[in-house]
Amino acid sequence: MKKNKGKLYIVATPIGNLGDITLRAIEILRKVDIIAAEDTRHTLKLLNHLGISKPLISNHRHNEEIKTEQLVEKILEGQDMAVVSDAGTPGICDPGEVLIKKCIEEEIDVIPIPGACAFVNALIASGIETKEFTFLGFLPLNKKLRKEKLHKLEKSKETVILYEAPHKIMSTLKDLEQILEDRQIVLARELTKLHEEFIRGSAREIIEKAENLKGEIVLIIEANKKVDINTGFETMSLEEHYKLYEKQGLEKKEIIKKMAKDRNLSRNEIYQKFLST
Repeated sequence: MKKNKGKLYIVATPIGNLGDITLRAIEILRKVDIIAAEDTRHTLKLLNHLGISKPLISNHRHNEEIKTEQLVEKILEGQDMAVVSDAGTPGICDPGEVLIKKCIEEEIDVIPIPGACAFVNALIASGIETKEFTFLGFLPLNKKLRKEKLHKLEKSKETVILYEAPHKIMSTLKDLEQILEDRQIVLARELTKLHEEFIRGSAREIIEKAENLKGEIVLIIEANKKVDINTGFETMSLEEHYKLYEKQGLEKKEIIKKMAKDRNLSRNEIYQKFLST
């Protein structure tokens, strides 16, 4: 008799404080047949803490492509499997995505078990706009691609979230200082751990405050709130356009000159339009 397919559970584990594991996560880890772990030694410590004993198979970013077929085969044979990363939610800058996609292709039930996620916790405690945001994960290692992605932040109208390694953080902050000027940034590190810390300010201010940063780091970057004159003036009234420059401290003559250039009109035409309104 043919066995039914097993299920894949995406189980979020603590990002630091072991007390953050959910009751449901514990229940699932106890009931599955096998656990696919980013680092079996790390996961074994968590299982020992919970009093759980299960077969473990390594599933990290260097073997995920190879191991996926083997893992999926076990689920197709009827075994229920949990996939876990070292900390947080699998598939978010951690192994799991490849396995999840393959299970969906094989019509295997994929069930999320919610829990800790570093960037979500950093965002909600940042004090920066949470309604719209872009999560970019880790910046590329390639210098050219890295610069290109950093420059995209300059015009972003949404909050941007990055992960960064401790040994690269100062270099990234210096890049952000050049690109973002005084936009507000929150650096969150060691979330839920003993040395949890939030450092707030511009990139320059954070560089001055930060020393010997260790642990996992999340950067929450304020959206660009400036109006892009080159694309936004057409939707403005003349009065709004004028006030925009007036707030920047420009004199009337300079404002009219800039408005004429923005709207591809002569200065006289701008004056006439003001007179007719």
